[in-house]
Amino acid sequence: MLDLRGLSSVADYFVICGGSSSKTVQSIADECGKAVKDSGAVVHHIEGYREGLWVLLDCGDVVLHAFHYDSRTFYSLEDLWADAPRLTV
Repeated sequence: MLDLRGLSSVADYFVICGGSSSKTVQSIADECGKAVKDSGAVVHHIEGYREGLWVLLDCGDVVLHAFHYDSRTFYSLEDLWADAPRLTV
């Protein structure tokens, strides 16, 4: 998890995770979306689900990025946001 507070107006946190197949990435997104809804929060928007290479769940202050491992390496959000403190969940 990246703490973006003070670094971006897009979100306060990015949660970044990955899977070895499109189906795994979709399953991660499904389970995270269910957990968000079960907590009473809202998933405002979902992108990339059909392809399953990079699924984004916009939950307002928190944005989940579920990547296929190859896409995660290619886009390297951790490097793009290198100034953001890392948090372990």
